[in-house]
Amino acid sequence: MARADRPAVTPAAADGPPSAESARRAVEAVWRIESARIVAALTRYTGDFELAEDVAQEALAEALVSWSRDGAPTHPVNWLLATARRRAIDSFRRRSALDERYTMLGGWLAEGDQSSGVVVPPDRSDALPWDPDRVDDDVLALMFISCHPVLSPEARVALTLRVVGGLSSEEIARAFLVPTPTVQARITRAKKTIAAAGVPFELPPTEERRNRLGGVLSALYVIFTEGSTATIGDHLLRPDLAYEAIRLARMLGALLPDEPEVHGLLALFELTAARFPARTGPDGEAVLLEDQDRRLWDRSAIRRGMAALGRSSALGRGLGPYGLQASIAACHASASSVPETDWERMVLLYEALCRIAPSPVVELNRAVAIAMAEGPQQALSVVDELAASGRLSGSYLLPSVRGELLVRLGRTAEARTELELAARLCRNARERSVLLCKAAALE
Repeated sequence: MARADRPAVTPAAADGPPSAESARRAVEAVWRIESARIVAALTRYTGDFELAEDVAQEALAEALVSWSRDGAPTHPVNWLLATARRRAIDSFRRRSALDERYTMLGGWLAEGDQSSGVVVPPDRSDALPWDPDRVDDDVLALMFISCHPVLSPEARVALTLRVVGGLSSEEIARAFLVPTPTVQARITRAKKTIAAAGVPFELPPTEERRNRLGGVLSALYVIFTEGSTATIGDHLLRPDLAYEAIRLARMLGALLPDEPEVHGLLALFELTAARFPARTGPDGEAVLLEDQDRRLWDRSAIRRGMAALGRSSALGRGLGPYGLQASIAACHASASSVPETDWERMVLLYEALCRIAPSPVVELNRAVAIAMAEGPQQALSVVDELAASGRLSGSYLLPSVRGELLVRLGRTAEARTELELAARLCRNARERSVLLCKAAALE
C-alpha cells in the first residue's frame, strides 16, 4: 500500500510495536462482529456471492500481515472493505482479460466471424461497497441467501455460521464434531448451488418473505439446539455456538421487528440459555433440572426472554411454534422449583404445539409434562404409543423417558433395562453418564 493510502493506526497500536498476536485478535474481533455486513456489502458490490466471500477471506489474510506490521487501522471495517474491493477488481480484470482471449480465439477459429460479444465488466474503482442506508437490507438478504430452499438443512446451517456468523470452517467442524473437510465441502457445494440456481442478492418479495423466513429460523434453531445440548462428545453444552445463535436471532429481530416468530425464537433462546450456569457442575457433569441451583439462573437473560415473548404476543397473530416453546420455557423460568412449576399449563401448551407443529419429540415432551401434572401411568400410555409407532426408533430420548416413568411406577427391573438402552444409544458422554448412574442405582 502506498504511503499516502496507509491508514492511521489506533492509539493502542501507536503505544507500542504491533505484533502478530495483537493483529490476530483484532482481525478476529472485527470479523466476528462485522462479517455479515462486510460479506453482504461485498456481495451487493460484486453481484457474486461466492466471490464476495472469497475476497473477504483474502482481505482477512492480508490484514494479518499488514496489521502486525503497521498496527490496526482506525477504521478496520473500511480497511477490510477497501482491500476486498481491490481483490474483487483484480478478479474482474482477470476475468475480462480471459474473456477477451476467448473472444479472440473464437474469432480466429471462426475465420473472421463476429465475436461473441463479451462485455468487459466496468471498472468499479469509484464504487463504494459500504452503503449505510442499505446495510440492514444487505444483512437480511444475506441471511435469506444462506438459508435458501435450494440448499440442504446441513448446508444452510454451515453457510449461515460461515457468512453470517463469521465462524471459520474449523470452528463449525468443532461445534458439530465433524471433520473440517466435511464442513468445507458443504460450504463449497452450497455456494456453487446458489450460483447454479441463479439466486439473486436481494430480499425476497414481501409475499414470499414470510414463507422463506421459516428456513432462516429453522437454521438458527438447529444451531442453538446443538449449543444447548450437544449431540455427541464430552461436553453437555457448547455455549459459544448457542450464544452465536442468540446474537444472530437478535440481529434478525432488529431487521424484522414485526415478525412474531422471530421474537418467539429469541425468547426461547434467552430463556433456555438462562439456565446454562446451573446445568453443569464444577467438572462439567450434567445437573438435572430438579437438582439445579436456580439462584445461578441468569435473571437478565430471563428478563430479556420474557420481553421478547411479550413482543411476540403483542403482535397479535397468535403464538407460533417458537412462541409456544418459549412459553413453555417461561413456565420453567418463573417457577421456584420443579413442584411449583405450572405443569398443567405446560400440558396445554404442548397440546397446542402438537396441533401446529406435530413431531414425536414434542409428543414425548408432552408425556413428561403429563407425568408431572397427572401422574406417570397416564404419561406411560402416551410413550408406549410412540414406541409402537417406531417414530423415535434409535433415539435415546424415548427409552430415557420411559425408564423414568417406570421408576416412578416401581417397575425397577424394566426401568433399568430402558435406562441402559438409552445409555447405549446416547452419544453425549455427559448425558450417558447420568443415565448409567440412574440405572446402577436401581440394582
